[in-house]
Amino acid sequence: MDTKSLIQQIEKARNSHVITYLTSDRPGPINARVAMDIIPIISKQLQTIGKTQNIDLFLYSAGGDTMVPWRLVSMIREYCDKFSVLIPYKAHSAATMIALGADEIVMSDLSELSPIDPSTANVFNPSDPQNPQNKIPISVEDVMAYFDLAKNKFGIKNDEQLAAIFNKFVESNPQIHPLALGNVNRIHNLIRILAKRLLKSHKSSMKDDEIEKIVDYFTEKLYSHQYFIGRKEAKEDLGLKNVQYADSELSKTMIDLYEEYKNEMGLGMNIWNPENELGQNAMQNKKDYKIAFIESRQLSSYFELSIDYRKQQVNVVQQTPQGPIQVPQEQVGFRIVGQGWK
Repeated sequence: MDTKSLIQQIEKARNSHVITYLTSDRPGPINARVAMDIIPIISKQLQTIGKTQNIDLFLYSAGGDTMVPWRLVSMIREYCDKFSVLIPYKAHSAATMIALGADEIVMSDLSELSPIDPSTANVFNPSDPQNPQNKIPISVEDVMAYFDLAKNKFGIKNDEQLAAIFNKFVESNPQIHPLALGNVNRIHNLIRILAKRLLKSHKSSMKDDEIEKIVDYFTEKLYSHQYFIGRKEAKEDLGLKNVQYADSELSKTMIDLYEEYKNEMGLGMNIWNPENELGQNAMQNKKDYKIAFIESRQLSSYFELSIDYRKQQVNVVQQTPQGPIQVPQEQVGFRIVGQGWK
């Protein structure tokens, strides 16, 4: 069964209009993230659907730009009375934030959320020694955990001692500019504000203490960005009362739809090797990848990435008893030759 037939099947079962949004979680250049360029595309989907009772966002992503969730959720809410997110499998980081903004989070036993502790990268971050043009991301939660260790585990409380701890942190790696830490603090506060706003946007209002508890869990108390949260924990331990268990029939349809996109996009493939992409005995090969999808029964858009692979000779320095020499070696190079929404 194709994607549009499965979308129609979910719509019939839930009396809703379904929009799918999936991003590639493959490594290398064919990875895709939640990004602001989806806003006009989903706006077009919403305009086509028009004002309606229920909108379901079928969501799969490993995360991305944390500025997108509030913009996306607030836009969708202009077109419906009830906004729900259907999670077939992964909805991590920024995708978790999108889910927090839904009146209903529909999860199967495979579905998972994650903490929303982003990494920041700006001009003040340390440079990547392997690629000086890139900046090394700083994990917000790693920095917060360092100072939490000092204050709550080692009992350091007074200002003088905390200043010494701060200086020690910066001196341990002089490349960490104090303004990079200021950016970490700003992002940490912003994520908490956005998470609260998303939770307060629900059709059924939540108590402030319930919101505070949920935000604490997702921003600070899960301690690892690789800690994944299933539906039982999300509902019973973390306090997301709007989590709904998909019944067996809906679960199957959600997984079937996910499998269609998985086959099309290579979702879940954790290996990317230019030599394999080039192919055996080939000198050059151009491949197209669909790395993001936004689709409904009426409209379909995908982000396509075109990569050119070719064999090339490069000189590699090798040490010999007589000194370093350059040895020609065959490698597979690649370059992106096209990308964009279609």
